[in-house]
Amino acid sequence: MVEYRIRPYRQEDGEAVREIFATGMSEYAPALCLHVLRQPWALLALGSTVAALLASARSLLLPLLALTLLLALARHLLGCAWSAYIDRCLAGDLRDIGATYAESAGARFWVAEADERVVGTVGVLPGDADGELVLKRMSVRKDYRGLGIAAALGRTALAFARQRGCRAVVLNTLMLQHRAQALYERLGFRQHRRYILPTLYGRLANCTITVYRYELP
Repeated sequence: MVEYRIRPYRQEDGEAVREIFATGMSEYAPALCLHVLRQPWALLALGSTVAALLASARSLLLPLLALTLLLALARHLLGCAWSAYIDRCLAGDLRDIGATYAESAGARFWVAEADERVVGTVGVLPGDADGELVLKRMSVRKDYRGLGIAAALGRTALAFARQRGCRAVVLNTLMLQHRAQALYERLGFRQHRRYILPTLYGRLANCTITVYRYELP
C-alpha cells in the first residue's frame, strides 16, 4: 500500500500540478471524439457523404477512404479544440496557483504527495453566492488512482469549508467524467442542475455540464 499525505500547495509544486492537470484532462480526448461523432448531425453528415460517394463511385474504395479521412480530420480538430481548452485553464487559475488560491482571498490549494513527488491536486475558490466554495482541479496521477487519494483530497476540501462556516461546496463536471461523478457522489455530493454549455461548440457537441452540490450543516 502506497503511503501518501495531503499538504498545502507550495510554490515549487507548480509545474507538477500543471502537468497532472494537463495529462489527466488529455485522457478525455478520445471519449470526447466519440461523443461528438455520435451526435445526430454528425451521423447525418457522415452518412450523407458516404451515401453520395456510393451513388457516384464504382467501388467501395472511394467512400471508405473518404470516411477514414473525415474521421481522422474530425479527431484532429476535436483534439485541437480540447487542447485549446486545457491551455486556457493552464493560462487561467493554474498560471499562478499561489496567487489565485491565496488563503487571504478565502481560497486554498492542496496536493497529495507520495514517493517524494506530487501525485494529486485539488483547490477551492469562493463561489458566486455567499457562503459557497467551488471545488476545482481535482486530479490524481493515473498510476496512483484507486488508492483513496482523490477521496482524501475531497474530504480535505470539505473539512476546510466546514472550518470556514460555509453553507455549501459546488463543482462542475463534464458528461465524460463518469468516474469523477461517481467519486463525488460517494463523498456526499448531489446533482444540483444540468445545462448545455452556452456556446456554439457546446451546442454542437451537446456538451453537458452537471453541477454537484454538497450541503454543509
